[in-house]
Amino acid sequence: MSHLYIFLPLTLLSVSLVAAPTLILHHGKILTVDAQFSIHEAIAITNNKITAVGSDQAILHLKNEKTEVVDLGGKMLLPGLMDSHSHPVSAATFEFDHEVPEIQDIPQLLDYIAARAKVLPEGSLIATAQIFITRLREQRYPTREELDRAAPKHPVQFSTGPDSMLNTLALKLAGIDRNFKVPAGSSGVVVFDSNGEPTGLMRAFSPRIDAPSHKKTPTAEQALELVKDLFADYNSIGLTTIADRGASLENIKVYQKLRDANALTVRLRLSHIFPTGNLWRSTELALDEIIRNPLCKRDSMLQIIGTKIWLDGGMLTGSALMQEPWGVSQIYGIKDKEYRGVQRTPSEHLVKMVRKVSAAGLQFTAHSVGDGAVKLLLDVYDEANKDTPIRDTRPCITHCNFMTPESIAVAARLGAVIDMQPIWFYLDGATLLKQFGYERMSRFQPLRALFDAGVPVGGGTDHMQKIGSFRSINPYNPWLGMWITVARQCQFMESPLHLKGGLTREEAIRLYTINNAKVLLLEKETGSLEAGKLADMILVDRDVMKCAVDELPKTQVLKTWLAGRIVFVKK
Repeated sequence: MSHLYIFLPLTLLSVSLVAAPTLILHHGKILTVDAQFSIHEAIAITNNKITAVGSDQAILHLKNEKTEVVDLGGKMLLPGLMDSHSHPVSAATFEFDHEVPEIQDIPQLLDYIAARAKVLPEGSLIATAQIFITRLREQRYPTREELDRAAPKHPVQFSTGPDSMLNTLALKLAGIDRNFKVPAGSSGVVVFDSNGEPTGLMRAFSPRIDAPSHKKTPTAEQALELVKDLFADYNSIGLTTIADRGASLENIKVYQKLRDANALTVRLRLSHIFPTGNLWRSTELALDEIIRNPLCKRDSMLQIIGTKIWLDGGMLTGSALMQEPWGVSQIYGIKDKEYRGVQRTPSEHLVKMVRKVSAAGLQFTAHSVGDGAVKLLLDVYDEANKDTPIRDTRPCITHCNFMTPESIAVAARLGAVIDMQPIWFYLDGATLLKQFGYERMSRFQPLRALFDAGVPVGGGTDHMQKIGSFRSINPYNPWLGMWITVARQCQFMESPLHLKGGLTREEAIRLYTINNAKVLLLEKETGSLEAGKLADMILVDRDVMKCAVDELPKTQVLKTWLAGRIVFVKK
């Protein structure tokens, strides 16, 4: 459907009340992403804030001799984009030791492991991370025997999210044999074959492998420079706000150094991690320390907005907590017909955690991938809400890959928000379809139902490794994410998957702007181009409302402003 552009007169502030702006951008298409999704010709900025949007005539009337005036040449200006889920420090430093190639199948994986075995001393650990089996052509884990052949004299740990496959030497060095029992208090699972021998597969369990690691790690200064490089790349694709959904004390130190040096080029919202073991007193003390942190105070550039825990395992790895059984699966190595996944954080203290965090005015979120974990978290939110109203803290569900209509209704009632990763739909949908079937996949990333129910859902990526918006794991290009939500296309598939469950072009843009601002408690300051908000803006090379849908991932950002300051210009 074509989009009708309506160029409105000056809005929000009258001409007589607007001070002479420091910058005017005119002769453009100013996509405000306000409530009406209105489009204007010009915008006025005074220092770091937007003072007016409207027609060329009305806005140019505001200038004086000191105003910088820029002709946009008819190009489109949008709010700065946001990513509601990233892990910037680990992603930026991941390839410090060596560049990791793209791995699309098991032969490439085994070649990579064999190449590492040639350069690492015998007996030292070879570990891979986040090579998801859903993205391998074979759609399965490598076997223990395959890992043995690739590196017979090295312990090998093929990790993919919370789950992993070990080779024989790694099992030996971890002390795992037919008599092994998972330690008391652990929710993890060690898989055994029909003869009672460990297959090498671990679900939500990371054993200690008694082997040296020769991986080089960056110094604090090197890490700082790599994070700056990543943030510059974020700016180049239009990102001006990022959420670290697993912020540790060490990560926060990096961000503080950048802020103190006035070197931050993205706004940072932090979800602080904390221990969730069986001892409530340890958890309580950790939460007290987070709540006392000065970074919990309102700050547009760097703020701890809440906390995060891991409630279940991985959808891409076979351990997400589901309401119905996964089903016997060669893909994931599942033989138990009743297997429903893994709950990583016990239920015992969940309500107390939520009450304490919410009472401090902070947002609680949990890695909740399967519909079973989503229901569990919403039940906890519902219970906590009886004593401590939590709506204003924007209780969050992170990932939320599968969600039933009943859970959507509860989320809407409680005022919960969702941090979702569209890239998983494209990269992993074909394998999940093979596992769960067409009907059950109607619950996979049900964006249409969430929008219709009024549940604020924002677009994130769970960017974990590598710098480069298309080569990274997971790819963090927001234009790719927008395309996925509209096209509902999966790799390896010719036809869209549940196309009616997707979004309109307008909603896709909201997903990465004002919706993310709501998810990250920033909508009063940014997320749309309206008078009084910070001038976070991007100029793009095409009309993203009218271009062909398949052209969206090719969108190029020409210029990025953060609070009126240019942080990127395309060369």
